[in-house]
Amino acid sequence: MKIVFFGCTKFSEELLTHLLKNKVDVKAIFSIPEYFNISYSKKKVKNSNFFDLKPIAQKSKIPFYEIDSVEGKKTKDYYDVIKNIKPDVILVLGWYYMVPKSIRLIPKYGAWGIHASLLPDYAGGAPLVWAIINGEKKTGVTLFRMESGVDDGDIISQTEFLIEDNDTIKEVYEKATKSSKKILNNVLTSDSEPEFIKQDKSKIKIYPQRSPEDGLIDWDWDSLRIKNFIRAQSKPYPGAFTIINNKKVIIYDAKIENL
Repeated sequence: MKIVFFGCTKFSEELLTHLLKNKVDVKAIFSIPEYFNISYSKKKVKNSNFFDLKPIAQKSKIPFYEIDSVEGKKTKDYYDVIKNIKPDVILVLGWYYMVPKSIRLIPKYGAWGIHASLLPDYAGGAPLVWAIINGEKKTGVTLFRMESGVDDGDIISQTEFLIEDNDTIKEVYEKATKSSKKILNNVLTSDSEPEFIKQDKSKIKIYPQRSPEDGLIDWDWDSLRIKNFIRAQSKPYPGAFTIINNKKVIIYDAKIENL
């Protein structure tokens, strides 16, 4: 399969490196800068999980393009570039912009994303963070074909894993990455045509994106919710926080003591 790759995070880097090691035919890499424009913010936002993919593209002699939602750098502006590649699939792995329908229709099999949940559960933003905050005992990853809605396209493959009681976002993120590599291996190296299973869109619940300001701890919550809230936003994320004497205090870890 000829692949066009979209990504801009550490997750993207791990999967891209995995694909290249396994001789997957990546024809172009698209990325987003560390500080970028996005519709929900009047000023540029920081990608706290950013990874610069340009050196990988240069080393592998793969054309590299950068998108930033400004004139001349939007995804749609690269229509002809992508069309001339004639890709079988666009892989969207660690991304922040919607992929226009005109772009998704170019590849033979469409544009595929990996969402870090067992869709239709936890569609939308920050699914691993929300799963930990909500005290889930398991989650997973879903390879799906992108459509115009939020994470509502046909499912290609899924795999689940456990969230242990003391897992932080780092451990859960690592499990999601490992599971994603497994899914991509199974699907991209298969001799059979990919199968597409329709989602029940009535069951989709969309969770919002999160910003550092959403990490404020409410000390009226019960102890388990506070612990989950803290471990869901620990490093590499900005961390949960409280305000003491008008100063922001970031808390990366917590445990419940039985008195």
